[in-house]
Amino acid sequence: MTQDADPGLFGPRSVTWQLHSDPVMWLAGVRALWLQALHPVAVRGVMINSGFREDPWGRLMRTANFVGTLSYGTAGAAEAAGARVRRIHRLLGVDDPELLLWVHCAETDSYLSVARRSGLPLTDALADRYVDEHRVSARLVGLDPAAVPGTTAELAAYFDAVRPRLAAGQDTRTVEDFLRRPPVKPALVPAREVIWRRVTALAYDTLPPYAHALYGRPAPPPETVTHRLVATANLLRRVPAHLRWRLPPRHILRAMDRLGPEARPDPYAYPAPYPLSEPAAILEEPGKARKNDGGGSTRWGNQD
Repeated sequence: MTQDADPGLFGPRSVTWQLHSDPVMWLAGVRALWLQALHPVAVRGVMINSGFREDPWGRLMRTANFVGTLSYGTAGAAEAAGARVRRIHRLLGVDDPELLLWVHCAETDSYLSVARRSGLPLTDALADRYVDEHRVSARLVGLDPAAVPGTTAELAAYFDAVRPRLAAGQDTRTVEDFLRRPPVKPALVPAREVIWRRVTALAYDTLPPYAHALYGRPAPPPETVTHRLVATANLLRRVPAHLRWRLPPRHILRAMDRLGPEARPDPYAYPAPYPLSEPAAILEEPGKARKNDGGGSTRWGNQD
């Protein structure tokens, strides 16, 4: 990687860079929607202000594009995407820190939980590192990073504290109806029945027991869910990465064009024996990220 190349907010030596390249993250994103819908105030804001009913697929794709920009875009592109999200939140009146924190933690927990259960080699230290890295994402949506969980233990404590405020009301059921049978063009109905229903059902099954209780269904056996998740993830991983990454908006390929082929993500490059790079400067002002934070190896955190 050239010295002046912009690695973005995370860079190739981060856990985020490696983890978000895996196709199981799409399933994790659906799991996050199931979990987020259990906060009555947060889901009410979505139903009223986000255009979810009119353009649900567009909203999902915009969210995926935002995550991709934060993960693999330049620092400037990520900061600009964050500024747009904060501006929209202010205009719609959904910038309450409590609600933003719920959405953030539900996403972080979903990405991490699904990744680990699907077989990716994440040690406890790397899991903590991932949670800490996403205090950067929290800053971009308008949260104070110092008030956001920075370890898996802090994340678990947050869910213990917020659990009494969760419920499955009418808005939750509206989201559930969408997730189980989203509106599609007639020609795509067979694909929805064959593919999407399996994806969303598996994402739902990976929820924690308290979420199943709130939705009013018994939790499936954890071992069965993990077995199905591993099998599904391994099937998705059989699709060559260079084909998966060509789907729009091609964030990973654009990052490799910018940084060089050595920036290619490899979630299965076991990082445990290698020291991690320094943590992202989450409390720094925009534009002050280190230009050489990214390394030159597909091994997570391998330092020359």
